[in-house]
Amino acid sequence: MAKVKIPQPLRNLTGGNNEVSLTGSKVGEVLSELEKEYPSIKERLRDDEGKLRRFINIFVNGDDIRHLEGEATPVSDSDEITILPAIAGG
Repeated sequence: MAKVKIPQPLRNLTGGNNEVSLTGSKVGEVLSELEKEYPSIKERLRDDEGKLRRFINIFVNGDDIRHLEGEATPVSDSDEITILPAIAGG
């Protein structure tokens, strides 16, 4: 099972968990499992068309999936997926 790191702003949607272990061979599959287990997190991660929101960054072992294969990026049981919402301010 891949480990998914949950950032502080989303932990209230995962019962306070800062990390969950989920199955899937690709990032998109793991995220789908996350959304099934914690349905309220989906609207925070995805837009109305089901695409990842542009301010949500997903990393696999520290590498941004936008520079890999996106949600088709392969993952294994030893991989760590990190969800990192962008922070804006001024």
